[in-house]
This record gives sequence, C-alpha cells and structure tokens, in this order.
Amino acid sequence: MSNAAAFSGGYVANLGPSEEGYLMPAVDEEGGFFWEGTLAGELRIQACNSCGKLRHPPRPMCPSCRSTDRGWKQVTGKGTIWSFVVPHPPLLEPYSSLAPYNVIVVTLDEHPTIRFVGNLVSGPEGELNEIDPNSIRIGEPVEVVFKRFRRADGSEEALPFWVRA
Repeated sequence: MSNAAAFSGGYVANLGPSEEGYLMPAVDEEGGFFWEGTLAGELRIQACNSCGKLRHPPRPMCPSCRSTDRGWKQVTGKGTIWSFVVPHPPLLEPYSSLAPYNVIVVTLDEHPTIRFVGNLVSGPEGELNEIDPNSIRIGEPVEVVFKRFRRADGSEEALPFWVRA
C-alpha cells in the first residue's frame, strides 16, 4: 500500500452484520491484511519496518518513530487475560438474549502492551455465553481461535475468540 493511499482515507467495506445478527468488522485498506489473516487462521500484527515495534490496531504511522514503512508479523496468539467485564441488558440483539456473557481483554505474550478485546469460549464454535463468567481469572493463560461468520451477501469473516490454554 502506498503512503498516499494510507493517508487518503482509503476504502472501507462495511458489509453489514453476520447472518446471526452479530456485528462484523468494517474492513479498510490498513487492516485488510489482519482480516485476511484471521480467515487463514493466523493472528497478524502490524510491525514498523524501521524500528521493529508491533502495533494494533493497524495504522499508517508508527507511534514510536513516526515511520510509515510498515509490514506484518504473524504471532502465536498466546496471551493472558488482562481484564474482563460481564455485559447485561439493555444490549443490541442478538447480544441481549445471550447475556450475561464475558468480554475479555487479552495481552499478547509477544508484546504485552498489545491487547485484544474478545470472548472466552470453549472452542472455535463456542457460544458467547457458554463460559461461566465467575470462572474467569485475571492472569489466566489463553490462546486465540477463529470463528467464521457468513454475511447476508455470502462473504465470510473470521473473528478472533479465546480459549483457555
């Protein structure tokens, strides 16, 4: 991607929710490689090609050295639970019918300042509300899994979820 394209605002594809009604990502040029990775079962993190620092979410400029020379690094997807919450209604459908469920914040082992927000499930096909929130412990080791969702237009996205390691 050229720097001009990155700074121009670029293209954003917001193709709507999944067939189940779950919110899906709006994919732009800067984060497209991340979402291609999730479909391939890979957790990819943007890296600065000048100073080597990892960053997420993807953005055109390194906050450390201000370089716009960027690439991607595949990471293991192993981390620890840094925090969590338990949402309660009122919530958007289909989330309100699943409440209470967990939303966890995970720090990656490769770079503890990179955090992902997701859900703790039992496996790639797990449901948001299948893990008892009272069983979750901060500092607990987890690893990423990817769950595929189909949109109404037939396209697919894979979202990162987390399982106990």
